[in-house]
Amino acid sequence: MNILFLSELFYPHGGGAELATFLYAKLLSEAGFNIAVVTNRFVAESEVSKNENLIIYRLNLVKDNGIGKYSILQRFDVLFSSFMRKMVKWADVVYVPRYWYSAIPLAKAYGKPVVLHLHDYIPICPTAGLYDASKDVACNPKILSCSPRCIYAHERNQDRTFAETVISTALNSTIGRSLGILVGLSNAVICVSNAQKKLITKNFPSLSKKIQVIYNPSPELSYTEIEGDDFGYLGGPSYPKGFHILCRALARVKDKRIRVHATSFSEPTRQLVEPIDQLMLLYERLTGGPLEKFWRQICTLIVPSICHEPLPYVVTEALARGRVVIASSIGGIPEQIHGCKGAFLFRAGDHDQLAEAIDAVRKLSRETIVDLGFQNREFFLKRFDNTTSIERFTSICERLT
Repeated sequence: MNILFLSELFYPHGGGAELATFLYAKLLSEAGFNIAVVTNRFVAESEVSKNENLIIYRLNLVKDNGIGKYSILQRFDVLFSSFMRKMVKWADVVYVPRYWYSAIPLAKAYGKPVVLHLHDYIPICPTAGLYDASKDVACNPKILSCSPRCIYAHERNQDRTFAETVISTALNSTIGRSLGILVGLSNAVICVSNAQKKLITKNFPSLSKKIQVIYNPSPELSYTEIEGDDFGYLGGPSYPKGFHILCRALARVKDKRIRVHATSFSEPTRQLVEPIDQLMLLYERLTGGPLEKFWRQICTLIVPSICHEPLPYVVTEALARGRVVIASSIGGIPEQIHGCKGAFLFRAGDHDQLAEAIDAVRKLSRETIVDLGFQNREFFLKRFDNTTSIERFTSICERLT
């Protein structure tokens, strides 16, 4: 079977959605499927790369890594090129894992089934995150009304110029509210958690018969030995990721000897953010050796998100590395850690509950922490099995063809 991936970004560019796309391409090609990926080309990247059943075509789609959905939707010159028409004709299934929704009508015109993967809430929220940036609160999924003020605040938070912010606000307030129509043209829709599916179908009932839940594949992560007793946080200064909740909680913890290693802080941001009583150590985004050192230093990861994250990879990585997790009970997180004995939930936005959880974990012995981490890893790897995810994905493709 030939499967065409249309993804404006491809790992290592992008975030969790792009990591999932890369893992699907890799695992499906290893399973014998012919996979072709069309994505953006960055400096020093080759136009075409091939590895057995996986071939990647890199085109000049956008100029930077901060691609938005409208950047790719506007590239009709690429969409209707002879190359793209050739690729669509080649494909048995067209797979859209991100924002290339304009390709859906093209694929349907050639009689090709489309599988759309939702890693956010785009059919019911033009900014995709179910987060009101104008009030810095998670949206109430029962009463969704994305105002221009919210959209404007969201765009300003993306470090856009005033002109770019105004244009993007206008697009999100108009075209953005109609993207659900393009989503509805797809033959099958994949959600990454039942929590995400529930919110989308509640507000977009017409998709209910098309949606299936498939947990994202997990990267191959080995257990990392615990050498320290510190806590970790990977969300940077982001309000939706709950950095302010973490700061308030640290001001209330009883044990002032704790330390939190926090990553994804740029140098300018590190100078602006004052660690609470010196309990927090700030780092830039870590990779390679420094990231491994980070995991060795911490025994527990804190995930204080206040937004409806469908299935954050940060929780996946913590469990796979054998760490205790303290996380907010919002989005797909409760579903993700369900059954893990070394995972503790607190009410999203409740810094007092988070402080209590931190103090409770701090009282545990090193042996108990290590044992809980091992149990987390074993249970998680059994429950989130990549083979099952690939089988469910391929069953959708086989049914459609």
